[in-house]
Amino acid sequence: MTSISISEIEIALLLEAIYQKCGYDFRQYSEAHIKRRLSSRLAISGLKTVSEMQFQVLHNEQFAYTLLHDLSITVTEMFRDPEFYKSLRQNVIPILKTYPFIKIWHAGCSSGEEAYSMAILLREEGLYERSMIYATDFNQKILDKAKAGVFQNDLIKDYTNNYQMSGGLESFSDYYTSNYNMFIMDQSLKKNIVWANHNMVTDSVFAEVHVIFCRNVLIYFKKNLQENIHLLFYESLINGGVLCLGSKEGLYFTDLKYKYDELDKKQKIFKKKY
Repeated sequence: MTSISISEIEIALLLEAIYQKCGYDFRQYSEAHIKRRLSSRLAISGLKTVSEMQFQVLHNEQFAYTLLHDLSITVTEMFRDPEFYKSLRQNVIPILKTYPFIKIWHAGCSSGEEAYSMAILLREEGLYERSMIYATDFNQKILDKAKAGVFQNDLIKDYTNNYQMSGGLESFSDYYTSNYNMFIMDQSLKKNIVWANHNMVTDSVFAEVHVIFCRNVLIYFKKNLQENIHLLFYESLINGGVLCLGSKEGLYFTDLKYKYDELDKKQKIFKKKY
């Protein structure tokens, strides 16, 4: 007799139903993340069991869409972890200045705050006009929000502090206009950003790039999936390209650990060896 609980069986069947019905694969996401998001949706929806959610996924397209949004990772902010962006200016920008054209991939960009942060940084370093930022996510709803570049005004104070602490060279207010309770990113920042639907869990190499950002996303995945995505990133980077991970992420558990040099161990910035 197996020791797996009924709840675990229900969750496994629900994730399989989502994959078979919708084509999105959450089967290798961390159990803690999945349980947290499902519990929240159960409380909101009034459904009593995960099995009832499975029925809704199979027979209610709107519910399936809502659950896909629940399970996606949408946590981000402008100039998140300022010390990381300070290191980016010091350790990565000098490398990028040696290239005639720069391609950057923000994988799992969510609502786009970090893509806009990079656009601002590149402009201040005189690199924006020869750069292309590919910002991707599988969640089309959150991707549409990123493309609009409209955020709540109550975030401005934190974002301004982050920008200043990251070594920003101008005033953060130069990069947005405020309208009622929202602020709108400067349209010129969008010029070299390509927003695209891409699922790093199931899709192949997106493009050959000089820098990959994937910060605080891999922590939601199980080890095997993390290893698969690290291989995807390795194959997407040019030799000498830069991989930027989140503060609690790394690649030391993968076979690729000897194929990168550390540019900043604390900020989890790595350079692919030639």
